[in-house]
Amino acid sequence: MESVLAIEEMQRARLKGWQRSFCIRLISGRATPDVPGRMLSLDEGGITEGIAFRLPESTLINELEIVWTREMITGLYRPVWADVSLGNGKEIQALAFVSDRLHPHYEQDNLTATVALSIASARGDIGTNADYVWKLQATLGALGIRDDYVSELALALHEAPCNDKLHQRGASL
Repeated sequence: MESVLAIEEMQRARLKGWQRSFCIRLISGRATPDVPGRMLSLDEGGITEGIAFRLPESTLINELEIVWTREMITGLYRPVWADVSLGNGKEIQALAFVSDRLHPHYEQDNLTATVALSIASARGDIGTNADYVWKLQATLGALGIRDDYVSELALALHEAPCNDKLHQRGASL
C-alpha cells in the first residue's frame, strides 16, 4: 500500500532546465519485458509547467522519506535542486527527480514517432501504456497546462496502427 503524501501547499510552477520526456524504457505495470513501453521522466533542456508542492515543516522528514522511497527505489532517477518560478512570481530551489541518463533503461531517442510506436503496443498488468499518455494529457489539461510534446504524442497514439479497442479507450478518456 502506498503512503499518502501530506502537502501543505500546491502552486503552479515553471521548472527551468528540464522537460517532460518519455525517455525511460518501461517493462512492467503498463508494459512487459517482451513488449516494453515508455515511462515519463524529466530530461535535460527546456522548461516544464507543472505543480510545486510544499511539504509541512512538522512532518518534513517523514514526507521526504515517502517521496525518496517512491522516486529512488528503481534507480531510474537522480535527485537535483532545480530553479523553479512559482505562480506567485517567487523564485525558489526545489527538489526534482530527473532521468538518470546512465541507467540502462534510459532511452535517448524520445522523438514522437519512436515513442508512439513503443507506447502503442505496450500493455501490462495495470493497463495500456497509451492510456497513461491520454490520462496525463487530460490531467494536464484540467490543470490548464499545455505540453506540446505530450499533446503531440497523444495525437500520434490516436493515429497509431493498433486495435480499435485501444483507440476507443483512449477516445473516451
